[in-house]
Amino acid sequence: MPPITATVPPATVDTIVNVIEAKFTQTFEQHLGQFETPPPTVTLDQMRDALREVEDATGIKPALIYLNFVPVQLGVDDASAPSPDDQLELVMVTTGDGPPIRHRLADAPRRLVVEIADELRASVASPDQTFTRAYREPAQRLYQWMIQPLLSELTTQGIGNLVFIPDVRLRSLPYAALMQGDRFLIEDYSVGLMPSVSLTDTRYVDPRQAAMLAMGLSEAIQGQIPLPAVPAEIDKLISLWSGRSYLNEEFTVAQLQQTRSQTPYGIVHLATHADISRGAIERSYIQFWDQRVPLSRDQIRQLQLNNPPVELLGLSACRTALGDEEAELGFAGLAVQAGVKSALASLWFINDAATAALMADFYTVLRESPIKAEALRRAQLAMASGEVVIEGNQVKGLASGQTLVLPEESVQTLSDRVLSHPYYWAGMTLIGNPW
Repeated sequence: MPPITATVPPATVDTIVNVIEAKFTQTFEQHLGQFETPPPTVTLDQMRDALREVEDATGIKPALIYLNFVPVQLGVDDASAPSPDDQLELVMVTTGDGPPIRHRLADAPRRLVVEIADELRASVASPDQTFTRAYREPAQRLYQWMIQPLLSELTTQGIGNLVFIPDVRLRSLPYAALMQGDRFLIEDYSVGLMPSVSLTDTRYVDPRQAAMLAMGLSEAIQGQIPLPAVPAEIDKLISLWSGRSYLNEEFTVAQLQQTRSQTPYGIVHLATHADISRGAIERSYIQFWDQRVPLSRDQIRQLQLNNPPVELLGLSACRTALGDEEAELGFAGLAVQAGVKSALASLWFINDAATAALMADFYTVLRESPIKAEALRRAQLAMASGEVVIEGNQVKGLASGQTLVLPEESVQTLSDRVLSHPYYWAGMTLIGNPW
């Protein structure tokens, strides 16, 4: 059954874009900490200029999709408290000259959308679910609400990249796993996640021109489990990109600061534990050999990833407290906190052998992809289609045509396993600027 939508007169749509953008920006400012200079709210014209810049540079047409809960009795400036009966609305901004597309879904109250979103997360975020297809029904239901009403416009305008700017309880959703029938969303579009446009550096820089600094932790330290596949992961990435690498005892905050002060690497890949926890942002952290760096603004900025800004920060052993409002704010605001343009991180912890396979494919494809989101789409599709498999201790089917040899201890639970279930690939998300 198609979603029940209600359209709004075009005269109000331009205004509502600014209202939603300002609301989301303020939400993140309150959680992440006030900015010394609060960013101005980006206007609709500025959004379209940014999208046109991406299209002109890459040939890929992007679209911004706001997912916003609104009261049943809708008003442009309504500031009423959230209600379980609030309805989901979609607002899409593209490079087109007409007004933004806006749909309010009468059959999608907040309580039901959040319930189905929780069902999807539960069905894909656990290794215990990898032999089931329980994710299909919630993934299809969410597609019907979030994509189907926009589908004709997406097709007509030739959109290839979707950037979701979601409301509360939708910021930790694995959008790549939404389904139309038997097709995953990423079979048709690359996807990314933004906290708000105003908090994102949307300027396009070709990712293929960057050099890489890869650092990681394979040994158990400070109560963390070991990540035995990390050395193979880092070796593979440095073989693909020019750059430097550091492992274990050399993986320190001081080493990161010193190395980037000498060479401003555009890509920084950290193969280490990163936890985004419930509660205050200070409880979330990135694990280094010598310390845990909290994700609070003052602490994470000591890494100096914002001076000059890193184009892409990769975190390949991330874990988020799914379904928690504060944790999802931390996840969706990760790039903002770190001062980087884009962050690649996972919503849930995946076996490090599967993560190494996905990272190897992503960075291989990124060498020839005009935007980061397209490289992630192709790497995820290779897993979803069953092309990438683990046979014994070797990962086969990678885009490079090579095999990735992993230590035996990292593949004990994955040997002879096809990695097509969304658990292995759908949690990896581009946050911030997906281009």
